[in-house]
Amino acid sequence: MVAREQALLQNARMVRPNQRLHPHAGPTASDSAAAPQSPAPRTGTVAGIATHFLHHDMAWGELALVCPTGHEPHHALDWQTERPVHLLRNVQRLTAPNPGFMTGPGTNSYLVGDAGTGFMVIDPGPADGEHLARLWRAALHPDGSGGNIAMIVCTHSHADHSPGAKPLQALCAHSPPILGLPSAPTARAASVFTPDRSLSNQELLTLVPRGLDAISASKHTIKVIHTPGHAANHLCLLLQEDGLLFSGDHILNGSTTVIDPPDGNMADYLDSLDTLLAACAVHDVEFILPAHGHVLGGSLAAASGAISHLKAHRLKREAKIAAVVAAHPQGTVDDWLPLAYDDVEPRIWPVAKRSLLAHLERLQILNTKPATP
Repeated sequence: MVAREQALLQNARMVRPNQRLHPHAGPTASDSAAAPQSPAPRTGTVAGIATHFLHHDMAWGELALVCPTGHEPHHALDWQTERPVHLLRNVQRLTAPNPGFMTGPGTNSYLVGDAGTGFMVIDPGPADGEHLARLWRAALHPDGSGGNIAMIVCTHSHADHSPGAKPLQALCAHSPPILGLPSAPTARAASVFTPDRSLSNQELLTLVPRGLDAISASKHTIKVIHTPGHAANHLCLLLQEDGLLFSGDHILNGSTTVIDPPDGNMADYLDSLDTLLAACAVHDVEFILPAHGHVLGGSLAAASGAISHLKAHRLKREAKIAAVVAAHPQGTVDDWLPLAYDDVEPRIWPVAKRSLLAHLERLQILNTKPATP
């Protein structure tokens, strides 16, 4: 195998080849040149127009997942809610029709599995009847009928993630279980949630092939990772066979998540980033699939780098907040907000104020801890 082809395939080595959407295209004559020093650009379509994306662009990770060699048909990047987007043969994304200031293009619901194993629905989203009907139809049985849903998992219980769980369950003939963590007493009224069964940290959820193809078909194993911070009952899910992390709202593409006390906790959030970084290293995670925005990552370094960058950004903001408070010790939260977030548009300040409070809570704890000998 020539060096160029090795470079093109390096982003594909963790995902099972039989789950890729397209067979790997062979290298052209010009591909025998030396491997590039940085990841190759990827091409996707926006409004039907072929557009090149570099590795630092928000859509690059998704293109690296769907088009691992760059020779595959162009992947459409436009946000739409009518049809599921196939990211792998065993992973579909259907975006809910709830775009907005807090949700970006909308909440991403994911279907993991295939007709032979049944599907796990991750984050059914709001109780939108048309969206839930599309999820039901996308979960195909071997005979082509819908509703082949084995379980419904909510990463957390905010209003754009979990309200669709019960009505989706009601659409299914066999009533698949709703799984997750119950909301904590600190949750707001709109986020109260009780699953059919509470999941445990590090628990494995397995979709097992059924029927005549059970011996030769692939299974899908999802590890549950408790990641409090954005919400006390937040979970991330790791598809072990393919090195994919479903990050819920803990990691987003294009923005940082809001930490809203008391259910949100900045110290827990940062600790959970460390937990995810360790899990990504153990399971060779190359791609992060967020609840809002396109896929992140594209390589082991890119996925872990996204997590490390996010933590560094939070700590940089916290240091800025600490400096503002030190310079204005008699000030109030409303005094500190425009100074600590002077690089953010004022329209975002009411939301940023929640995260400011979370940072202040963490700083207070740090300042009261006894010094380590």
